[in-house]
Amino acid sequence: MTIMNNPRNNLGSILKQQRQSASLTLYELSAASGVSPSYLGRIENGERFPSADILQKLARPLGFGEAELFSLAGYLTAKTLTAEAYPQYHLDPSVARFLSQEPVDVQRAVVGILSILKSLSVDMHTPDHTS
Repeated sequence: MTIMNNPRNNLGSILKQQRQSASLTLYELSAASGVSPSYLGRIENGERFPSADILQKLARPLGFGEAELFSLAGYLTAKTLTAEAYPQYHLDPSVARFLSQEPVDVQRAVVGILSILKSLSVDMHTPDHTS
């Protein structure tokens, strides 16, 4: 089984990438979510798999929609990817139709990548207020 086929193997790394792209430390994410930093570290390292309750607490601080994060974790049943299912990515309907033909694991990977790219584009368009 490849890493992409098992959400338990890649969810921690997706959460870590998202946390880092949001410029949050484990302690800041802990304060925002109410989940201990040691448990967050174990999730990111793949030592623990978060419950739906923990994912719900992490979604907002990490910039995920709950359904999106539940889908990445494999908690939601497979449904086809449509432009309406992920309006925050402004998917072209033909792209959504094409992706809907792919396995659910591929759809989840694309959603994860889009989430990371979205956060990077927001960071690039945010003016630097340090000057």
